[in-house]
Amino acid sequence: MTQLASRQANLGTETAFETLAKAKELERQGKSIIHLEIGEPDFDTPEHIRDAAKQALDDGFTHYGASAGQIELREAIAKHQTERQDYDVSADSVIVTPGGKPVMFFTIMALIEEGDEVIYPNPGFPIYESMIRYMGGTPVPMQLNEETGYNADIENLRSLITPQTKLMIVNSPNNPCGSVIPESDLEKIAQMAVENDLTVMADEIYKDMYYGDEEHVSITKFPGMRERTVILDGFSKSYAMTGWRLGYGIFPEFLVEPVTRLMTNSVSCTSVFSQMAAIAALEGPQDSVVAMMEEFTIRRDLIVEGLNSLPGVTCVTPKGAFYAFPNIRGTGLSSKDFAEKAMYEAGVALLAGTAFGEFGDGYIRVSFANSRENLTEAIERLRRML
Repeated sequence: MTQLASRQANLGTETAFETLAKAKELERQGKSIIHLEIGEPDFDTPEHIRDAAKQALDDGFTHYGASAGQIELREAIAKHQTERQDYDVSADSVIVTPGGKPVMFFTIMALIEEGDEVIYPNPGFPIYESMIRYMGGTPVPMQLNEETGYNADIENLRSLITPQTKLMIVNSPNNPCGSVIPESDLEKIAQMAVENDLTVMADEIYKDMYYGDEEHVSITKFPGMRERTVILDGFSKSYAMTGWRLGYGIFPEFLVEPVTRLMTNSVSCTSVFSQMAAIAALEGPQDSVVAMMEEFTIRRDLIVEGLNSLPGVTCVTPKGAFYAFPNIRGTGLSSKDFAEKAMYEAGVALLAGTAFGEFGDGYIRVSFANSRENLTEAIERLRRML
């Protein structure tokens, strides 16, 4: 039998989808499961966006498009980002991708060779480390500490940079911790990148998901960063469009042509009628985004209070995204054991902190993208379990 390429051993996975599949199987067997594992808004895509997709189909947007994306959408993204970032973003720097992950894939594929080091957040989105290893790079974890609000210690981060460091990944608001990098820390990270001539990938997919008075600050606002930063963004979270698979990157000039070529070689182009719907998302009413965050604020407060009421569990209040990352060390259970007991005994699907890296040990991730009633029931089930 033909053997797989050795690099396949370096390819990780995303535990959320594996846990979802197990939970669905338990439901098929008749078990009641409350889903707190998947990072997906539980809202429907707004009607005006769905209508725009239907109209695009009727208008004949059913053929191949440009590998970098429809110019109409790229211009809409550039306008949207210009307003958000407060500097001019060119449509020429925008590449539309089928979901946000290709932006990660293509950035790492275009930059990283055997032995290159990439600094990435840990706990963090698991595909970062997976793709670094797959391309032969060396993943260097940037530890996010509960004591600092799940942010990196800046001096420790500085010590991780070596002559082999080529790329740094930052994610704010953060998955899985719900943390936000303070602007003062972001400025210091930008200075490190400039001083050491590093490229930065800023994962800003949750940029619309802040609580209270928090506002999004991009690392590209600091001197010398626009020409070395890839911004990863998309439509899945803000507009409840996960199944549409629509993401985009804003790339520095030196990466635009190589990444466009990777698009051509891999997927040819992103679904064209879906892109027309994305224009409606950006240019249409934004009240659905506001309403979603108002509801998430209520759910966040409910789940944090509930988690903190459980024996052996403490939970920091997240500042962004829709995840809580409680410390469960006081229960005497490992992250893996807690997640398995929650699923099979309590009927609550959630994720072990170790699904997000070694520094997630002692924690679990809870997605509060579910109804208030289900969140309340999940807490009671966990209470009985403990």
